[in-house]
Parts: sequence; C-alpha cells; structure tokens
Amino acid sequence: MNELVVRVAPNANDMIRGDHTRVLALFHRYKVDLPAARKQALAESICLALEIHARIEEEIFYPALRRVDPDLIDKSVPEHNEMRRMISRLRATPPHGLAHDAALMALMRDVMRHVADEETMLLPEAERALGAELGELGARMMRRRLELALPRAGELARNGVRALPGSLLAVAGALVVGAFFAGRALTRPSLPRLSAPRLPRRLAPARLRARLSG
Repeated sequence: MNELVVRVAPNANDMIRGDHTRVLALFHRYKVDLPAARKQALAESICLALEIHARIEEEIFYPALRRVDPDLIDKSVPEHNEMRRMISRLRATPPHGLAHDAALMALMRDVMRHVADEETMLLPEAERALGAELGELGARMMRRRLELALPRAGELARNGVRALPGSLLAVAGALVVGAFFAGRALTRPSLPRLSAPRLPRRLAPARLRARLSG
C-alpha cells in the first residue's frame, strides 16, 4: 500500500465519524426556499457521499467486524439498502416542489438514525474488537474512497460549485483542483527511493577543484 496513504489516513472509526459529520452538514445546508438548481446540487452531493461511504463500509469495515462478531452488523447492511431505496426516490423527484423537500427530509431522518446507531454502538464495539487494526483499515478505506471518487471528480466538483453561493465559487474551484491533484498523488504507486550517486574518490569535490584551478 502507498506509504503516504498509510501515514496520512485517519483510523477507520475517525474516518467514518468524519463522513457522518460532512454529510450531516450537507443536509443542514438544504433549505426549502433555495433555488431549484442549488437544491438539486446539494441533494446529489448528499447522495454521492452516502453511496461512496456505504460501499467503503461494506467492502472493508463490515467484513473486518464480521470476522470478530457477525452480530455487530446485522442491522447495518439492511439499513444501507433502505438508504439506497430512498436515494433512488429522491433522484426521481424533480427539485422544485414539496415532494423533493419531503424525500430529502425523509432521507435525512433515516441517515441520522443510522449515524446515531453507529456512533453509539457500532464504533465503540469496533474500537474494542479491532483495536490497532483500525489504523490499517483506515488506510485501506481512504485508498478505496479515492478510487471511487476520482472517476466522478467532475460530477462532484460541479455539484459542489452549484450548491454554493456565488461569492464562494472561486474558492471552491481552487479547492477542487487541489483535492484532485492530492488524490492523484495519494493513489499513485510508490516509487523506489533513489540514493544520490557517489562520486569516485578521484573526482571528489576538493580534488576536482584542485585540478580545475591548476
């Protein structure tokens, strides 16, 4: 695994908590009196964030928990499936009108229940059961997040920009570009370290200067 990813990645629990915080912040930015375009951009940003988060948990985090105690995640996957059903319903609803607002609020309530369950029960149990393994899991989860997000970087950027007030667009553009290149750096395979070539003794700097001055 890329050494840089291992060094900078949070552990799995912290990564999941961070995802929860970010998606709840997106929910709270949604207002019923926003323009339809901003509503749609926020809704799609929420949907993408939830889909990527769920896949990372199901591919990496839940299997690690299942090894130590299968009962720990007996509710988690069904809750993800219900969330996906609600995401499909939200995407199928035009962004203008009360139906879209109702679909988004229903998804928010469902996600908040899921977050509460994970943060009060599942994550403390993961801390107890997995311990130091959470660090390695966090690195794998970060790498997988970048693999899932980079192919959709353009879509994520467009939604992020459309969801912002006009005064923040320039800042958002700079952040998106920076995040893209940071992601490329983190997912690039590690290169072997090259040591600087050593000069032969006969060409060591002091003797070389003596030759040139002579």
